[in-house]
Amino acid sequence: MEHVGHAVEPTHAGQAPAPLLLAADLQDHLMMATNDLDRLHTLLADACDTLMQRFYTATEQIHALMDAHSSDGDDKRDSVAYQNLMQQLGAAVTALQFQDMASQLIVHTNHRLRSCVDTLAQEAFGEDDEDGNIAASAPPLRPNPVTQSEMDVGSIELF
Repeated sequence: MEHVGHAVEPTHAGQAPAPLLLAADLQDHLMMATNDLDRLHTLLADACDTLMQRFYTATEQIHALMDAHSSDGDDKRDSVAYQNLMQQLGAAVTALQFQDMASQLIVHTNHRLRSCVDTLAQEAFGEDDEDGNIAASAPPLRPNPVTQSEMDVGSIELF
């Protein structure tokens, strides 16, 4: 991926791009990025919650079908098909667990951006909180909260 540099354009029409104006614009852009990450986190969590609920409902229906079918007689082919379907659902649920890793990355990045915003406010504007104290949040200690880059299928209990 090629990095293309973009200058931060001042949003204050008619004024020269003084360092404080550029710092204010950069701070605004960083805050917009943190707000976008918050929205992304919410959307991702909602989508994964819905998908998990659908998988649980599908699993319940499969169990009900298996129970109804076993009372009619035990056909090995159908039993294997049901077991394969359960394995596929389990694998899909495992794949959905990426939401936890993605959420950790979003929160971590949001925290890092927020720290940049606070540091910029302190350094460029000398902003303090209402008690006169410097209110910058420290950047995250670790560079990456999630070191896992893929999900492997394993044993999973849906209930």
